[in-house]
Amino acid sequence: MKLFAAVLGNLLALSSASVAAMPPSQHVFLVVEENHSYSSVIGSPSMPYLNSLANRYGLATHYYANTHPSIGNYFMLTTGQIVTNDDYYTGVTNVDNIVAHLLTAGKTWKSYAESLPYAGYTGGNSGSYVKRHNPFAYFSDVVHSNEKFNLVPFTKFASDLSNNQLPNFSFIVPNVLHDAHNGTLGQADAWLSQHIAPLLASSTFRRDGILIIVFDESKNSDGQGGGGHVAALVIGPQVHAGYRSTATYQHQSTLKSLLQALGLTSFPGAAQNAPNMGEFFSGSSQGSVTVSSPANNSVVSSPVHYVASSTTTCPRGISAIGIYTSPGHLAYWVHGAQLDHYLSLSPGGYETTVQAWDNCSNAFKKHIAITVR
Repeated sequence: MKLFAAVLGNLLALSSASVAAMPPSQHVFLVVEENHSYSSVIGSPSMPYLNSLANRYGLATHYYANTHPSIGNYFMLTTGQIVTNDDYYTGVTNVDNIVAHLLTAGKTWKSYAESLPYAGYTGGNSGSYVKRHNPFAYFSDVVHSNEKFNLVPFTKFASDLSNNQLPNFSFIVPNVLHDAHNGTLGQADAWLSQHIAPLLASSTFRRDGILIIVFDESKNSDGQGGGGHVAALVIGPQVHAGYRSTATYQHQSTLKSLLQALGLTSFPGAAQNAPNMGEFFSGSSQGSVTVSSPANNSVVSSPVHYVASSTTTCPRGISAIGIYTSPGHLAYWVHGAQLDHYLSLSPGGYETTVQAWDNCSNAFKKHIAITVR
């Protein structure tokens, strides 16, 4: 089993997006950072805290922003569409959006924006606060209703956390000095360490919290996916430790994943058909092992011909299948769900087991008693 624990921990990453369900959560969080490429962030000595989170939790290694410049990415994260690429946009939009879906589902939300002048502020840039990084301030169903009072200064976050008053969905907006837009990566990392570490240590988060930290876009010269290759971290108590995904994701997957974790089944815009990020999370699955040779309680000659296969409900499939000739003695194993192997055994009786392991950390067994003549 120790061998397979190592094997399972180093399986090849997926080449396509997962269709696993998101685990249920009562509190999800989204932090958006600014304007840096994946390569300038991951492994950077300027961001030791962010990289410690990437190593401890999950990292999407093929995540791409949708557009340049910033504002279209913020809209994609909250409406499932770009809406506009004008960073100086001053209009009010009535497109389908995250707020409408949250309210329909009876969920609560807040946008915690650092340097926001006051709760309910829907005006333009003010000091280190920039409106284009706070897309909720453009939605007509926020601006023209009491929902606007869910736009609050970030100073409210610490008190809501300590008083167990966090909403179901929290959108966290560092100001431009602390999101790596105007400030340095080191300043952004220090801000995350100061404000995110207490969240992760809280009983609220440790129970079932999910946090995604993502950069809105890469540098302008990187147009991959529309907005370039960026870092996206998936953090939570149910995330596979040190998980690396090679599936391709964009901002609409972040939107879908967080809403799906809250129990929603409909999603705005492109999020409706986007892959979720369920592959990052541990979970139980069901499966079985079928052995077509040798038959149970049969008398056979050596080498014994083992033919077996396994299935699982884990969306990432079976990782390996092997033969135990006695408890703790793994005589043969192979990657994949199919086994066809001749095993040399000395004469005698054996209580053998064919066991398979899936990529959701589950194992399935079939016991086959044989006598080798």
